[in-house]
Amino acid sequence: MDNRQIAFIGAGNMANSLIHGLLAKGVAASHIHASDIDSEKLRSLQSQCGIQTGDTASMAAVADVIILAVKPQVMGEVCAALKPQIAKPDCLIISIAAGIPVLALEQWLGPDRAIVRCMPNTPSLVGAGATGLYANGSCSVSHKALAGDIMAAVGIACWLQAEKDIDTVTALSGSGPAYYFLMMEAMEKAAVAMGLAPDIARQLSIQTALGAGKLAASSDVAPDELRRRVTSPGGTTEQALLSFKNQGFEETVAKAMLAAQQRAAELAK
Repeated sequence: MDNRQIAFIGAGNMANSLIHGLLAKGVAASHIHASDIDSEKLRSLQSQCGIQTGDTASMAAVADVIILAVKPQVMGEVCAALKPQIAKPDCLIISIAAGIPVLALEQWLGPDRAIVRCMPNTPSLVGAGATGLYANGSCSVSHKALAGDIMAAVGIACWLQAEKDIDTVTALSGSGPAYYFLMMEAMEKAAVAMGLAPDIARQLSIQTALGAGKLAASSDVAPDELRRRVTSPGGTTEQALLSFKNQGFEETVAKAMLAAQQRAAELAK
C-alpha cells in the first residue's frame, strides 16, 4: 500500500475495524483519513489512532483510495456529492455497502471510475473476517492488488468472477456468522437442559466452535475428512451426526442459504 492516501467515508464499526487493521499492517496513520456526520466518532478515532479526520471534500482531493462505508440508503446522495470532489483520475473506489450493485455506483460516480464492491463480515471486527470482492472493468491489476491488500488487513479476501456471486458470498460468509451463533446457542441450551451449569455450557460451546474453526483452517484436508476422523464407528459423535442426518440437517442449511442468497439479490434490485 506504500504511500497511498486512504480515505473512509463513514466511520462506523466496519470502517473502524479496517482502520485498526491497516495500522496493524504498518500503514502510517498520516495516510489514513476519515469523515463522518458523527463528530464524536471522528474524535474517538483521531484520539485512538492518530489518523486524519475532516470533511469529504478535503479527503477526496488527496485520496488514492476512497472506501465507502455508509449506509446503503444514503449511498446515492453521498456519491453524488463525492463525484465532483475526487481529484485523482485513477482514484480507486471500494464499496462495503450491502446491496449496492456496481452499475449503480458507476451511474453515481462515472462509468470510467475504478470500483470494487466488497462483502465483508462481522468477524472483521476482530481481524478474522472473510470478504468477497468484485472489480468492475475499469480496475487495473494494481487496483485489484490494492483493494485485496486493504481487505486482507482484517482477514481473508477472495476475488469473485461475477458480481452475482456477491449474493452467494452474502449467504455464505456475510450472514454465516449468525448461523454459527445459532448453533452455539442451541448447543448451550441443550447442555443446560441436560444439567450443565450455564456459564460452563457457554464457555465450552464457544471454545468448541473456535477450536473447530482453527483446526479446519490449519488442516491440509477438507472438513468432511476432519469429520470422519473424529467419528468413531458406534461412538457418541456418530450417534449425534446420524440424528442430524435424520432431521435433514444438510437440506435445512441449503434451504437457509438459498433464502439468504435470494434476499440478497432482491435487495440489490
